[in-house]
Amino acid sequence: MTDYISTGIILGLSAGFAPGPLLTLVISETLQHGIKSGIRVALSPIITDLPIILLSLFILGQLAEFQNILGIISLIGGGVILYMGYETMTARPPESDYLTTASKSLLKGILVNALSPHPYIFWLSVGGTLMNKALNQGAESLAGFVGSFYLLLVGSKILIAILVGRSRQFLTSRWYTYTLRALGLALCLLALYLFHEGLVLLGVLGS
Repeated sequence: MTDYISTGIILGLSAGFAPGPLLTLVISETLQHGIKSGIRVALSPIITDLPIILLSLFILGQLAEFQNILGIISLIGGGVILYMGYETMTARPPESDYLTTASKSLLKGILVNALSPHPYIFWLSVGGTLMNKALNQGAESLAGFVGSFYLLLVGSKILIAILVGRSRQFLTSRWYTYTLRALGLALCLLALYLFHEGLVLLGVLGS
């Protein structure tokens, strides 16, 4: 269970701090309407991702006996995570002018997250594979992985909203850059684990 919680923490922090449409919206709403509006945007993945998670679990549950397919999915997930790691390490600070309309922060966050391809790609490849493995270990492992992921995903975006609301210089500071680089490196290491798991499922490597 500890392994899945640790993995959820790494993935949640990386997704939370990495620049993207949702983080840009968090910053924009915070700058225009205050910290509370930024926090409401940060909470939107909790609402939008549940159907995607359930769909991912259903699909992978139907493929449980097809080791080769699961191996290929794991390799794809490794590639996705490796790319995320590269993007995170080389990312520029997000802009703060994504939207400029009146505040309906939670609705905006839901729309941006629901219409973004990132949650679908993540849960149908990386997240779904890890959830399926965690479920095989027990419901507590699954809860630990999903819970730690969303706690850190939402928590890190809330933290950014608070920091931006109090100091607009945070996103250009070296600490933000160092954080992204460290998280990017952690993602690359996680990608190697997924590559190894994929090759084991395909029978290329021994377990």
